[in-house]
Amino acid sequence: MLKVKQISKSIKDKKILSQINFKVDQGEIYGLLGPNGAGKTTTFYIIAGLVKSEKGNIYLLDKDISNLPMHKRSKLGIKYLPQEPSVFQGLTVHENLMGLAELSFDNKKDIKEFIEISIEEFGLSEILNLKGRQLSGGQRRKVEIARTLAAKPKLILMDEPFAGIDPIAIEDIKNVLKKLAIKNIGVLITDHNVRETLEICNQAAIINNGKIIANGNKDELIKNELVKKVYLGNMYR
Repeated sequence: MLKVKQISKSIKDKKILSQINFKVDQGEIYGLLGPNGAGKTTTFYIIAGLVKSEKGNIYLLDKDISNLPMHKRSKLGIKYLPQEPSVFQGLTVHENLMGLAELSFDNKKDIKEFIEISIEEFGLSEILNLKGRQLSGGQRRKVEIARTLAAKPKLILMDEPFAGIDPIAIEDIKNVLKKLAIKNIGVLITDHNVRETLEICNQAAIINNGKIIANGNKDELIKNELVKKVYLGNMYR
């Protein structure tokens, strides 16, 4: 579904990304992992359309979207969830869902159905009347993902979905990600919580100094000597 081919990016004389290649299939959870400053965020920005690459191409469902601005990529189905809170802080959870639903659906029946399904699937019934500013990190993440589904995304880019949330909430978010995969939505994740990310991902790529040094499933990556040397260390023994 998503194909990133030969993406390169420099800032002044510094090479930020060099010939980045990977793909994310429909219904796949794919991780982009690596040390701080490796180039993960820049890669996300390029895919979302926030930053333009110097070389290479990005394809969504075989359509070259490399030169499309962010809003057009969004219309084609790419949704970006940043680490920073994106819920409306002064609105309730119900109002947050309603606002996005009204932009996405033409009639009240579809809006009502979307909200009811979201409440059920994401377990939001007990927090419906809480304002955005009152939500915990895990609750906020679930609301953000639920809202995103109103736009019927094909691919969701998630920047640090496990950041700032407790272990129980992490399990909730992992279950939400599995539900997205069942819906045939592709998910691209970057997160510093390596164990949780590798556990949930079907495949992952390890990026270091702007280059992908390895890709594969969890078992393949934790056995890779170069990955252990530059990133995992003795995390898996």
